[in-house]
Amino acid sequence: MRGTSRASLAAAKERLSAALAGGTQAQASEVGDELFGVVGLLDEAPGLRRALTDPARAAADRIGLASGLLTGRVGASTLTQVSGLVGDRWSEPGDLADAAEQLAVLAIAEAADRQGQLDELEDALFRFGRIVTANPALRSALSNQFVPAAGRASVVTELLAGKVSGPALRLISQAAAQPRGRSLDIGLQAYANLAAELRQRLVAEVRVATELTATQRARLAAALTATYGHAVHLNVVLDPSVLGGLSVRIGDELITGSVASRLAELRRDLAA
Repeated sequence: MRGTSRASLAAAKERLSAALAGGTQAQASEVGDELFGVVGLLDEAPGLRRALTDPARAAADRIGLASGLLTGRVGASTLTQVSGLVGDRWSEPGDLADAAEQLAVLAIAEAADRQGQLDELEDALFRFGRIVTANPALRSALSNQFVPAAGRASVVTELLAGKVSGPALRLISQAAAQPRGRSLDIGLQAYANLAAELRQRLVAEVRVATELTATQRARLAAALTATYGHAVHLNVVLDPSVLGGLSVRIGDELITGSVASRLAELRRDLAA
């Protein structure tokens, strides 16, 4: 998002955090579910998105329009969040739906945190994304837009019910049912990043040739936390091509300490 939208999104996240702070796990789940419904409505109605973000209309008019559409369809807490969104200004109409989706994910992640399941949520999103990437048949089944959204969500439920937490199942099902123009693995990664953001954590993808012990994980997480000044959540990937050592990617930054990277450097030096 650009300028105005970025500022509006930051304000919206602060309002959501304040609202959920005094509520229950069930209320956070309800707000997340209802906001996902709002996202679907906005995605299906370009004219509505334009009307709700039209800078020529007074904020009170935009809020009144949203209230008229949603009263009786969502709870008071969700309506308050939507009113805040449409009362703000957005650089592009589509940014409103994107912001509502981010708030929905954060609300579900908050519900997971209240249940002590936030780490499991992040891990489940990452693991399922890896499974989808490695399984073309599953990826095709969950990305087939000729299959109704409910059908794709049903496939996820059949695969994961009882194997992951309720919040994780909710977000994975949502990513499959309403991809919003993204591949499923990219959507799951976006959701995982938002879950990490809830505790202001960074997500590090760590590639190793052999599984790390609990002690090694703890030491690596502590070292990265000290380096970046934020808590770091590790997503560990077994990758034989690393050949020893490890490589760590945080956002666009790649930190390598692997045998493979040192061999590659040696080959470059010999070719020079």
